[in-house]
Amino acid sequence: MEDMTLKSCRSFAEALASDAPTPGGGGASALAGALAAAVGHMVGALTVGKKKYADVEDEIRELMKRGEALQESLLDLVAQDAEVFAPLAAAYGMPKDTEEQRAEKDRVMETCLHAACTVPMQIMEACCGVIDLATVFAEKGSRLAVSDAGVSAVLAGAALEGASLNVFINTKSMKDRVTAAALEAKANGMLDVYTVRAAEVFRAVREAL
Repeated sequence: MEDMTLKSCRSFAEALASDAPTPGGGGASALAGALAAAVGHMVGALTVGKKKYADVEDEIRELMKRGEALQESLLDLVAQDAEVFAPLAAAYGMPKDTEEQRAEKDRVMETCLHAACTVPMQIMEACCGVIDLATVFAEKGSRLAVSDAGVSAVLAGAALEGASLNVFINTKSMKDRVTAAALEAKANGMLDVYTVRAAEVFRAVREAL
């Protein structure tokens, strides 16, 4: 499947705006998370090497390494989201005229729905990591780039919430309610902690400007 992250921003936006099944909201959330990681890394790049921040340089460099890994992971997840959605889209179109066909469709749908939850869940986890980094960048990074640390937190928070919706739309259709409930609980746990944390970073940065 074509990796849309290798194309221009304009091409990605045009593909996203079309009636094509992919990229969709999951891919958009992953890309937003990657941009959040990138702008956080920028704060680090503007901090290291400055005498004023020499006492936190080692910590900032470590955060930048973690941010680079999260950025790469989130970019990969843009394509992976499209890959897991394709089988699900096909499963929705399976015939259900006979009892055997209905049973087979239910079986395939359940497998595809679970797979389609895995990528947005990974996006959520990565975005939580980006928010953790943004929290420290906002506190200890260059004051000249504190607004960018806020941008990182806001983008990651939005990406987190966006990815969660792609979890919930799939768990809603799952017949295995035990598995669905476990996935929903995990997603809600991340939302409960990290939407608050992202908002706190935004508020702290806003007050600092």
